[in-house]
Amino acid sequence: MYFDWTYLFFVLPGMIFALIASAGVDSTFAKYSKQLSSKGITGAQAARFVLDKNGLQNIHIEQISGKLTDHYDPRANVIRLSSEVYNSTSTASIGVACHEVGHAIQHAVGYTPIKIRTAIVPITNIGSKLAVPLILIGIICSSLGEFFVWMAYIGLIAFSLTVIFQLVTLPTEFNASSRALATIRDNGLLDGNELKGAKKVLSAAAMTYVAALAVALGQLLRLIIIVSRHTDRD
Repeated sequence: MYFDWTYLFFVLPGMIFALIASAGVDSTFAKYSKQLSSKGITGAQAARFVLDKNGLQNIHIEQISGKLTDHYDPRANVIRLSSEVYNSTSTASIGVACHEVGHAIQHAVGYTPIKIRTAIVPITNIGSKLAVPLILIGIICSSLGEFFVWMAYIGLIAFSLTVIFQLVTLPTEFNASSRALATIRDNGLLDGNELKGAKKVLSAAAMTYVAALAVALGQLLRLIIIVSRHTDRD
């Protein structure tokens, strides 16, 4: 039986990290969903307040289904909040809602990492679809000539776009959380321990993006080894 040691050493640790990070988000959000804001404002109201405070009255807020499906859509100028974030007065919900507002502010002020991430989305999507087929064809047909060897390496380059995307995502997400927490604090939306609750939720969420980068980087390293092993043979 063939033992794929590259998966064990390069991909599995990242996958375990991702599972732990995902579980951490769920448990942290559940915990601070029970910590209610003394101001009694909902996630939607907090988001609206921060948007208006930053002169972004043109951005609308919509309620959507799903759990933690919250996101900002720059094409439609809409912040979409899941039901439990939209309607809840918890510190967790306010933190998540204001985080999405942070992304809207990033777009408004031309924050460089989010501009880069938005610009590379199309080629990243294409690269992620072509990478594995190119690598497989290149490896299988490598003995037929240099063209197929280059095809495998082009596949690696295509896959590396995923890593670059995840890398650029990190400062984007951390900055959105920083903006959210600063606005919440400066405008007194949450007090003392309430603010700490929101910060813990956003910190837990940030770890999922670190984990995503770890998984993508591990997969890239694994593919580099596999391609090198199969194409460098004389």
